[in-house]
Amino acid sequence: MSHFFAYLSRMRFVRRWGLMRNTFDENLQEHTLQVAMIAHALAVIRNRMFEGTVNPERAAALALFHDAEEVLTGDVVAPIKHFSHKIRRAHLEVAGVARQKLYAMLPAAIRKDFRPLLFEEKGDQHEWQIVHAADKLCAHLKCVEEMRVGNEDFAKAAAVLKQQVESIRLPEVAYFLKTFAPSFAMTLDELNQSDARPRRPQPP
Repeated sequence: MSHFFAYLSRMRFVRRWGLMRNTFDENLQEHTLQVAMIAHALAVIRNRMFEGTVNPERAAALALFHDAEEVLTGDVVAPIKHFSHKIRRAHLEVAGVARQKLYAMLPAAIRKDFRPLLFEEKGDQHEWQIVHAADKLCAHLKCVEEMRVGNEDFAKAAAVLKQQVESIRLPEVAYFLKTFAPSFAMTLDELNQSDARPRRPQPP
């Protein structure tokens, strides 16, 4: 008997942004799905527009497990995680131990297939780069949505994360910020009105 997926199912109970007043709560499972979708998109954008050779499906799969250890550790908020280098190192060590514990829960026959999903390995370094960028983008988009409804608790985080995502030197991230991110600052009515406008015919 393995408890691996029973633990992963508890992602939905791990609340993010724990020190902030949220207009809507975000749990780890929701965050993980969004990171996987955006990581897949970033990989596709890199391949189609910037001559990349990354694997979009692999990026999405890695993203599904990128915060898996938090079912054991919980979400450690950024002000604590980054308070000092010593605390940061300690947090990484605890996260590593938690991932090892999850890994050990897997049946031996399939364990090696899950190792690259739980531990960053050189063979997937470009896909992991995209996953980390997607993770940061999702945090930024959460702040955009909170600021749109006037939640000033997110003002500082919004400013910091905006600067961080704009400093990511990946062309696919810049493309995503220009093409997809602005819509997150719009209301549903604005999205509907924008979508209903006549569109110019695209050249063949």
